[in-house]
Amino acid sequence: MEYLARDLGYSLAELVGTEMKSSRAPAAASYRHPENPSLTWSGRSRKQQWFVEALAAGKTTGDLTINQ
Repeated sequence: MEYLARDLGYSLAELVGTEMKSSRAPAAASYRHPENPSLTWSGRSRKQQWFVEALAAGKTTGDLTINQ
């Protein structure tokens, strides 16, 4: 099927409507909001606003780290 699709100038994913997805699992949370524990951040993407505000208020990254 893939060969036939490629022969016609398409990828099999385009014809079937699926894309290859990463098998990488979501990152576990590394930081937690001090007053609202439902707000977490893994530390891998752009800094969350609450994280930036906590640092500006005098907290350290160690204060916000989740003990695992």
